[in-house]
Amino acid sequence: MSRRKKGGHDAPHGGSWKVAYADFVTAMMAFFLLMWLLNVASPQQKAQLSKYFQEFSIFSSGSALDLNLPVTPPAPAPPAARSALQTADEDTAAQNPVPSGPEAKAQAARQQEVLDLLQKEVEGSLVTLQDQIIIDTFDGGVRVQVVDKTGGSLFPLGGTQISQDGKEILSVLAKNLRRLGEKVAIEGHTDALHYASSRFTNWELSTERASAARKIMEDAGINPDCILRVAGYAATQPLIPSQPNDPRNRRISILIFNRQPCGGAVQPSDLPLMPATPPGAPSSRGASGDMPKP
Repeated sequence: MSRRKKGGHDAPHGGSWKVAYADFVTAMMAFFLLMWLLNVASPQQKAQLSKYFQEFSIFSSGSALDLNLPVTPPAPAPPAARSALQTADEDTAAQNPVPSGPEAKAQAARQQEVLDLLQKEVEGSLVTLQDQIIIDTFDGGVRVQVVDKTGGSLFPLGGTQISQDGKEILSVLAKNLRRLGEKVAIEGHTDALHYASSRFTNWELSTERASAARKIMEDAGINPDCILRVAGYAATQPLIPSQPNDPRNRRISILIFNRQPCGGAVQPSDLPLMPATPPGAPSSRGASGDMPKP
């Protein structure tokens, strides 16, 4: 009987585990190297690195990364205690560099001059309506707010037709702004009471009221080129934050930017002979945007 010699067994698992282990060690080295690079890189270099990979394309030439390129720092976050009234007007005024030295003093003097002029005009020509006018300043200009009051509304409930008192106030302001020749913004605001219709909300109502105020002021002589923007903010920026349904939250705000001239004032001879189309009649969509849902 012949005997066959049995072969020895192979080493356990062979040698494939060595390859897997080498791959794992290499990956860990790359990971820790990446962590070290991110730790020692400056915020500017990180921003440049992020921008590089966001815009990288294999079809574009000259895509070498240069971490020494200057990076525009991100805009600082607004302070937590920022007032609700310091909105896009401050952002618009902040687009220009903040002056210093003699220029800053000149602009501060100009701001005070505009403030005094408007206050004097209100006390002289609008003495019976001055309790509906609030004049203050913001960084870069002067703000005039024409507010509602109990028994003295600027607009009918849910409508955009400006009352006679509102027209008088806006006309007087427009004549003074025409002489100033500086850019302005017109903003509409409502209270927090909801509009009855889901198809027409306080957003549409505040925007249409701001546009109606613009037409009145243009009819009174303000240069259309001086109007920087017309916007509606619904109830997002109440004048009385603790009382969102207060009538004074329904208002028209006019912001005068004293660092943005609009190329001169309109002369009386330049005014149209026929007035522009008056604002539309009050909305017929149902209940008022200033009243709660029924």
